Amino acid sequence: MKKFYVVFGTVAVIGLGLLGYSLSSNRLGRVVSIPVDIEGMDEPGVLRQLIRGVSQGSEDAPITIIEFSDFQCPSCSFFAEMVKPRLEETLIESGQAKFVYYDFPLIPIHPNAFLAARAARCAEDQDQFWNYHDELYRRQVRWAPLQSPAEAFVELAKELGMDGGGFRACLNSDKHAELISANLRFAESLGIPGTPTVLISTDGQTSTMAAGFDYESVMATVEEMTGSEIPDSVGDPDRDRQGGGS
Repeated sequence: MKKFYVVFGTVAVIGLGLLGYSLSSNRLGRVVSIPVDIEGMDEPGVLRQLIRGVSQGSEDAPITIIEFSDFQCPSCSFFAEMVKPRLEETLIESGQAKFVYYDFPLIPIHPNAFLAARAARCAEDQDQFWNYHDELYRRQVRWAPLQSPAEAFVELAKELGMDGGGFRACLNSDKHAELISANLRFAESLGIPGTPTVLISTDGQTSTMAAGFDYESVMATVEEMTGSEIPDSVGDPDRDRQGGGS
């Protein structure tokens, strides 16, 4: 399995170039649905200051599960709906692992993916990233074929109880465009082959790519790296695993 040498423990929480970004700084003056150029982004040090994943679980967890994902990718929808909930039950809720999500919108084949990633970050501004993340994947077949899904994204935010006006203002701007663009470049710099790609780290620096994105493949990588067998679910170690093997 391919190993990656990146200090995930640091880059997962860095967003120094973006945290103070203001809605009033809509330099492009329009809804941004494609990557933007950022000066110096090809320099590793600059890129590390621009990227930011979204974390779930204990920051002190000994295992880090990193996903590179695309909201318009059908396989990513499968991972979000069928695999991640089991990882939450088995590893994240028990404090054994934290989960970090990185945007990797594949624009040539998924033209709505970049805007969807921005929409999720607009939801994050209202502390609703994971709820919005889950619903974007559940409703993927509805918005993915739309020529312009912006209004659908706003309506979803309203359904989830967010401030619709604030969300619309965020989406109808270039806010978070630099962040998503940096995360995309980060994935490319690591040679991430596609979405979803799952990496496992146990030391915060070296990460190993899981052989697949199914539950069994991810768990097999975790067990190989930790050197111990992990029960399938908390409090129910004898439950048979479902799905294909790695």
